[in-house]
Amino acid sequence: MEKKLFGYPHFDENGEEILSTYDNEYSDMLMDVRVYHLKENEERTFKRTGEETAVLILSGKLELTYEGNKETVSRKDVFTEGPYALHLCTGKEATVKALCESEFLVQCTKNETEFATKLYRPEDAPWGYSCVGKFGNVAKRRVNTIFDKEIAPYSNMVLGEVLNDRGNWSGYLPHRHPQPELYYFKFDRPEGFGASFIGDKVFKSVDNSFSAITPEELHPQAVAPGFQMYTCWMIRHLDGNPWLQTTRNEDEKYLWLHNANFD
Repeated sequence: MEKKLFGYPHFDENGEEILSTYDNEYSDMLMDVRVYHLKENEERTFKRTGEETAVLILSGKLELTYEGNKETVSRKDVFTEGPYALHLCTGKEATVKALCESEFLVQCTKNETEFATKLYRPEDAPWGYSCVGKFGNVAKRRVNTIFDKEIAPYSNMVLGEVLNDRGNWSGYLPHRHPQPELYYFKFDRPEGFGASFIGDKVFKSVDNSFSAITPEELHPQAVAPGFQMYTCWMIRHLDGNPWLQTTRNEDEKYLWLHNANFD
């Protein structure tokens, strides 16, 4: 099977959009990642043995039932409101019911470790600006980290979000790391687009597309003027080599830009 770096998936008749699995063209991600679009009163139940699972609401209103708890969460869209994400360990079950037309993302990976279920709320993952004033101020972006190794040391995954300002770059300076990473894109208008770089290859980012960033490939990205771009970023830790906030490795060819004058 030929490995691929970028995908343009579509929802099937059951409202499922498949990104990476353990055995499809994006198996290098070491994660099973899918997006669901449910109509009002539709529901899905998730229970994975030997895997951890994160359920991230993208839009709509969901009723989450798990371990005797029932929580209602809502999100107008990814551009105006923060994230809710339910994180489950192996063998734990959750039912997701749409109380109106809704979308959510499900990220899974192999993990036998047992841990307490947690529902992350917007206040747990506040948006923060990065790269403000740098590189001519065209790499400014908002970032949140829902969980990583510091927040959830028992997890084999990282889950976070990025909002690109119109016409701006993200993941800049060009950087790489040994852990695989998957980006899932959304735009504030259906005709929105951007550019996603993976090594020496460039792909057109559009609504619901995704990039599968293989280890050690540089991966900056940009959004066209006039559009906001949302990126859900997901990283798979490697055994004995987890991704940490300090392991971002910028390409040496571009380090001079840190001290460049853009006036």
